[in-house]
Amino acid sequence: MKPVKANTYSIYFEEKEYSVLNNYLKDKFYSSIFILVDSNTKKYCLPVFLSKIPPTLDYKIIEIPAGENFKNLETCQVVWHELTCLKADRKSVVFHLGGGMLTDLGGFTAATFKRGIKFINFPTTLLGMVDASIGGKTGVDFMHLKNQIGLFVNPELLIVDFSYLKTLPKRELHSGLAEIIKYGLTYDVNLWKSLNRHIPYNNSVLKDWIYSSITIKNEIVLQDPKEEGIRKILNFGHTIGHAIESYFLESKTKNTLLHGEAVAAGLLMETYLSTKVFNFNKKNLKQLEKLIFSYFDKISFSKKDYLSFFENMKHDKKNINGEVLFTLLQDIGKSKWNVKVSEKLIIEALDYYQNL
Repeated sequence: MKPVKANTYSIYFEEKEYSVLNNYLKDKFYSSIFILVDSNTKKYCLPVFLSKIPPTLDYKIIEIPAGENFKNLETCQVVWHELTCLKADRKSVVFHLGGGMLTDLGGFTAATFKRGIKFINFPTTLLGMVDASIGGKTGVDFMHLKNQIGLFVNPELLIVDFSYLKTLPKRELHSGLAEIIKYGLTYDVNLWKSLNRHIPYNNSVLKDWIYSSITIKNEIVLQDPKEEGIRKILNFGHTIGHAIESYFLESKTKNTLLHGEAVAAGLLMETYLSTKVFNFNKKNLKQLEKLIFSYFDKISFSKKDYLSFFENMKHDKKNINGEVLFTLLQDIGKSKWNVKVSEKLIIEALDYYQNL
């Protein structure tokens, strides 16, 4: 697959030896190299990674716990502490080997350590490949609210290696499909058709979807790096989705959701809103229901949870002057952002999902 040229870096697709990485390291001087892993990627992905880099490469490993509940400033302190104790300096580089949680947190810790050290992303999950590791967004959750603390900063390189997908449980793999579905709904009619034509998907078409998703996100980010306009369409499904994800994350009685599971529910509810606000075709909504429930279980919540959802939505990063703003669909591949929606209609969308 051809590399994808982003703003200040390129995205490469390599499944064998990482020749691009090796050539890059020959041309650069780094005083020290660190590999950031979590407890899952250390076990399942690090052996694969080490088999593909030069055996003479001198590196040190930093490990953090796996899971969204560790995507916080406390974990950042662990990374900063390790970098300090291991004598990292401004000429160091960090390899991020992990999913969206790790590349988000890793990018933030690298960008803030000694006012910024270089990093390279090696996404190991489908979600990381098609969304989280692309576009320069980094950050951590704060007070159980998604991605409240962070900044925009790009990696030096991004290397997509499909072989890591073999290490994922089905639930983790399906989680990334929500973002691919989002790209089809908001931007690419052909991707939308392909998603519905291939249920269930095969490995070959999945690789095509990954490449298409990366290309789509990159096209959008190049137009709008700081999310002031068209990049806001990538938030489709996330206003309600993030609110639900955050609520389940802080709840003591509910099981934590994967990001894609919450977004999949958000896609359905925000598509329902689109039928009400922009008369979006209800046949497409029915088609989306079939597609989503081919890969995701329905999330269980009740009316007593609605207030907490609304409280979380009030802290959404897209809000302006305290107003909750949505990206909604006018048609497949055509979206509108900064849309105001009444509380009554949001409740109706939550009820719609509950009654599916």
